[in-house]
Amino acid sequence: MIDSSLVLTLAVLGVATGFLAGLLGIGGAVLMVPVITFLLRSHGYPPEFAPKMSIATSLATICFTSLSSLRAHHQRGAVLWRLVGLLAPGIVIGSLIGVRVAVALPARLLTGLFAVFLIVSATQMLLDRKPSAARRLPGAAGTSAVGVVIGIVSALVGAGGAFISVPFMTACNVRIHQAVGTAAALGFPIALAGTAGYLWAGRALPHLPWSVGYLYLPGLVTVSLASIMLAPVGARVAHGMQVRPLRRVFALFVYALSAYTLLK
Repeated sequence: MIDSSLVLTLAVLGVATGFLAGLLGIGGAVLMVPVITFLLRSHGYPPEFAPKMSIATSLATICFTSLSSLRAHHQRGAVLWRLVGLLAPGIVIGSLIGVRVAVALPARLLTGLFAVFLIVSATQMLLDRKPSAARRLPGAAGTSAVGVVIGIVSALVGAGGAFISVPFMTACNVRIHQAVGTAAALGFPIALAGTAGYLWAGRALPHLPWSVGYLYLPGLVTVSLASIMLAPVGARVAHGMQVRPLRRVFALFVYALSAYTLLK
């Protein structure tokens, strides 16, 4: 029987993740990966598997949360489907490569890479700068190559890739609302390929409670449900207030979280 306090903690995590995603536009991996890693280790899961399980679980939740976000952006005409078609093949390939790399890395090194991701994410929130639109999108081959990079990095840290894809698109003269909408569409192939990769890579793992491969099922179900319900609430609140100061405060929290992750 699963610990009820663990389920409650995961539900609170899902509520916080969904609300903050809607309010501040942050990716769920920033909170989800370190918290689930801590929970798994505190409940006796092997430390060499816990970070990889939390990253796999974070990616799996994006399979569900990205669909609702995608639908909202598509209804506003903010998804550039041609660009999705150019980036998605490379993203799928890159995600599968990223899984192989993540599984091969020692847990300590993978955790260090995630801490770097936290620092980059916090810096983006703190500066809140949009790159100048200085160039056009590369050709099909170049765009596909960018997709490979997005997929690799996303699979390594359990993120939806927007922290790379949005700056890339805006720097290439894509309007910001279209860049965000297109990034939301790209989150699904990133998550689907990454989740499939972690399931396949974990098929030979020793039996771990409540898990399939590297996927931790209570985290997937509980966090997904709670975050999907709270993300619209956060978005509605964001429309009625100034969120830039909150983004900067949260960025400082993420810096602290990255320092804790490195120390641990």
